[in-house]
Amino acid sequence: MVLHTKARLDLPRLPQAVVFDMDGLLLDTERLWMAAMIETVADHGHDMSTGFYQTMLGNPWDGIRAMLVAEYGPELRVDDIRPVWTGRFVDLCREQLALKSGVVELLDLLDALGIPAAVATSSPKDLAIEHFDHLGIGSRFKLIVAQGDYDKGKPDPAPYLVATNRLGVRPQDCLALEDSHNGVRSASSAGMMTVMVPDLLGPTDEISALCTGVGIDLHEVRNALSVCSGKA
Repeated sequence: MVLHTKARLDLPRLPQAVVFDMDGLLLDTERLWMAAMIETVADHGHDMSTGFYQTMLGNPWDGIRAMLVAEYGPELRVDDIRPVWTGRFVDLCREQLALKSGVVELLDLLDALGIPAAVATSSPKDLAIEHFDHLGIGSRFKLIVAQGDYDKGKPDPAPYLVATNRLGVRPQDCLALEDSHNGVRSASSAGMMTVMVPDLLGPTDEISALCTGVGIDLHEVRNALSVCSGKA
């Protein structure tokens, strides 16, 4: 994973709200999704590389479905893949689900600053709620925007525009935190201050240009907010 070399993450102004992606940003789940998908595709007679899986990061199911058909051909029973993939993922989560480093500390700072936190995810809402409740952070978010709340998924700006509209805050006054390329494209095109915190993939030149900054982890995001608020 390629990380930035900038000494410190700087924010241009203090946001009025922060909208988090979920998988790979709040939750250490992208590796579990990947393992479950590679196993499921293998059961259907195909090998999937980690490189190909990474190209699907940040896509809603419709996008993933189209990529699977393009890669493996129409003989792959794509519609049989999704329930098995999700079921395997849920099984892995029961044993391995964990928060990413810095989540609780960042949420504590947002509470202290009176800045609302929200989530914009490509995952189903019931799954997001189950994860958050399991990890004890279900009450930390003002709202969760998930599948079914928007017409087009990431990289379209719709998920973030729905979130900012429901928060009652202008997109340019919100900070979006993302780990995927399509998530960055979504948040940036919505007009938000966008910080990437890489998980499985680092930023390309294109993605870096769309970002307000790139952070090593959520602790660095917390530090940047502290400095911006004068609390550091």
